[in-house]
Amino acid sequence: MSLVITDQSIKEDIMMRKCLVTSILYLIISATAFSQTVTTKVQRVYTTQKVNLGETIAIDGLMTDLAWNSVPWASDFTVFDPNNGEKPSQSTKFKITYDEKFLYVGIRCYDSVPSKIEKRLARRDNFSGDWIEINIDSYNDKRTGFSFNVSAAGVKGDEFISQNGDFWDASWNPIWYTATQIDHEGWSAEMKIPFSQLKFGEQKEQIWGLQLNRRFFREEERSLWQPVSLDAPGWVSEFGVLRGLIDIQPQKQLEIQPFLVNQYDAYPSQAGNPFRDGSDYGLNVGLDAKIGLTNDLTLDLTVNPDFGQVDADPGAIALDGFQIFFEERRPFFIENKNIFDFEFADGNDNIFYSRRIGRSPQGFANSTETEFVDQPTNSTILGAAKFSGKTKNGWSLGLLQSITGNMYADIEDLAGNERSELVEPLTNYIVGRVQKDFNERNSFIGGIFTATNRNIPDNLDFLRSSAYTGGVDFKHSWKNRNYYVEGNIAGSHITGSQQAIERTQNSITHLFQRVDASHVNVDPDRTSLTGSGGKLALGKAGGGNWRYDGGVIWRSPELELNDIGFLRQADEIKQTANVRRLFIKPTNFYRRANLGLSQYSTFDFDGNYNRIQYEFQGFINYKNNWWTEVGAAHKPRIFSNTVLRGGPRWRWSDENFAYLFFGSDSRKKMSLTLGYVNSQAAENNFSLKRYVFRLYYQPFDAFNLSISSEFEENPNKTQYVTETSFNGNARYITGNIDQKTFSTAIRFNYSINPNLSIQYYGEPFISRGTYTDFNYVNNPIAENLSERVTLFSENQISGSADTNNYLIDEDIDGAIDYQIENPNFSYVQFRSNLVLRWEYIPGSEIFLVWSQGVVGAGDPSETLGRNLDRQILGQKKDNTILLKATYRFIL
Repeated sequence: MSLVITDQSIKEDIMMRKCLVTSILYLIISATAFSQTVTTKVQRVYTTQKVNLGETIAIDGLMTDLAWNSVPWASDFTVFDPNNGEKPSQSTKFKITYDEKFLYVGIRCYDSVPSKIEKRLARRDNFSGDWIEINIDSYNDKRTGFSFNVSAAGVKGDEFISQNGDFWDASWNPIWYTATQIDHEGWSAEMKIPFSQLKFGEQKEQIWGLQLNRRFFREEERSLWQPVSLDAPGWVSEFGVLRGLIDIQPQKQLEIQPFLVNQYDAYPSQAGNPFRDGSDYGLNVGLDAKIGLTNDLTLDLTVNPDFGQVDADPGAIALDGFQIFFEERRPFFIENKNIFDFEFADGNDNIFYSRRIGRSPQGFANSTETEFVDQPTNSTILGAAKFSGKTKNGWSLGLLQSITGNMYADIEDLAGNERSELVEPLTNYIVGRVQKDFNERNSFIGGIFTATNRNIPDNLDFLRSSAYTGGVDFKHSWKNRNYYVEGNIAGSHITGSQQAIERTQNSITHLFQRVDASHVNVDPDRTSLTGSGGKLALGKAGGGNWRYDGGVIWRSPELELNDIGFLRQADEIKQTANVRRLFIKPTNFYRRANLGLSQYSTFDFDGNYNRIQYEFQGFINYKNNWWTEVGAAHKPRIFSNTVLRGGPRWRWSDENFAYLFFGSDSRKKMSLTLGYVNSQAAENNFSLKRYVFRLYYQPFDAFNLSISSEFEENPNKTQYVTETSFNGNARYITGNIDQKTFSTAIRFNYSINPNLSIQYYGEPFISRGTYTDFNYVNNPIAENLSERVTLFSENQISGSADTNNYLIDEDIDGAIDYQIENPNFSYVQFRSNLVLRWEYIPGSEIFLVWSQGVVGAGDPSETLGRNLDRQILGQKKDNTILLKATYRFIL
């Protein structure tokens, strides 16, 4: 037996060594940096007192009630941004007091020119103009908090803070009260926050984290009560302290919110189709409830939830075959989302992806050309319950269960005979999550478990019957949280029929059928798969001007999360390294800036070295509040196991890309962003040009308009088309695609007052692709493109873009060897919502919604503009008018 060493294997070995050296150097640098000294911050303390018996506070923004006299003013704010640590342009002071059920906050924001106070009206959580906010860490865990914000115009904002300030959840909408006033000294605000909306354990004296943050709009200056350095490793961990809350009794929250929805749908009728007769009417009722089992643990319930006023997903099309990730928009699943998150790898990979609950049915009705089908678009959530919260001892707990019902497609033939077919089975979802803080809240360890169980009938046995995942995660921080090590490991186990498991093995996430893979193969007799994944990372998060991190991520070939999680691709090992230099001290040229370098490489579990990338990023915020973002990357090695959809490993030509974005001062009545992205591969294998335009316009305080447009050209000489057979061997066909995509999102908001507004959202999306120069794969890992594929000659291929199929006579013997379905496409989508929203009392709302939409196929031979005119502007649209009313009972 001889050992053959090729130039290619030598190159791969050298590159693998470089990746390992990069990781080792990173660890050495990190280890030496840990010895650096860290300054100790001075933590401010505000001590409050309870209001005197019989005294009350009216929330009118004036602070004239006698009850305010029992507590002192606190002031001496310092600038956070831009001139960190300096005295602010305008002074601010505040008071905090409380009674049995409420926390009261009074704030005075001085302004030397009151006429220039920016009073922009907007919807809740818009955070426009001058504003003040209070952040409260009532768990005192130094990682999570509750934020209450009010603008000078009286517009509320509220967010739940998690991940030490890395994540702010604006979907959290507690019930609280506020008012503002403007006078000759500036403006003032009063807040009345029910203790039931905060979470804390029972103890003699509550000790909470506290921060107040003021935005002085004219100078774009942020000032804080508790000083925080711009190089701090987080936000919540830097708070001051609120003391003096004595004998507060935890308030067990009990809220019940029934809703009623009237919905009328009008759409173009289809002759003879009983399911498309032109209109439908529906009446729907449901219930949401929030029950405080303790003051820090809450049970949320929903029965027959309605998400009718939720924005539609943006248009998207994926030619790589992978699923598209969409953000969760439904309030029930967003609230306390941070507790259930388990981002075990990178990108969007997560053990829990709530969009799986209520997903589109995965089955389709078996029908003939003479039958009409009414296919449901989403699975009905019969009910869901969510238990979540965090205890004073540092236990973060979450348990979610949801059941979706059997979904049927209705079928009717021309004679009026009706039948139904099950297209999505009864499914039960369970997610359990736990984390425990320790080491003075600087560290945590946690775990997660999920289960998906389906009641599978014979016609849906291609679906997995059950799926289970579990994982453990941890993070340890030290030296004032400036340094950290974190990691996790996750495992999955799925079961199902032989058909279901074989389908999983063949899916693009796994591709066990790859012809050149020695470590995986399709086993049609298997009824289960078990896999694992995880990551280990080490980094510097704060202190000084440098940030860096690095680590490794892995996903085994059999890892499968997509029953209740999100996993794009298995069978990958990824090494990462990043370093960033911050410029946080303002100069006459900029307010702040940063430069970064990153590198990563990937391998599969067969030992193939697939990819390496080097990237540079830079950002600068100029003195006048304009900004520029720039970046560039080099990819000298790009191999993919997925391009040929189960075929052999594929090589892309080397790629370079760059991007440049710049924007104007967002405080102005009109601001804009312009961006350009350019990617070019060697030998013109593929390219990308993306043009971005965003405009924001606020002609007066109550109205704003925003437009966000993108145009993209993405030609590719070797876009995958199909797999066929030639002389008993697999033949992989690619083609030269000319793809163009255009989208524009338009939004406007008119606020009559802080609780009554009209909002519009509309987005046309068009993507068109035309194919020429069809070819077949010859040597998929050849360095030169001409050796990778072979173009069909005129004698080998017949047909045109106007035909349904291209006929191939590859061996030119006069007989057709195989045919290719014409892959040209034009996808057109338009979605819009016009919403009148009235919060007639805190927590209770009325929505009046008018929605329009159209989805269809355009003519690939036409321009994007012509398809826009014909398929969107000139097409009759589906219309929906919806009236929804909710009322929140607080018991």
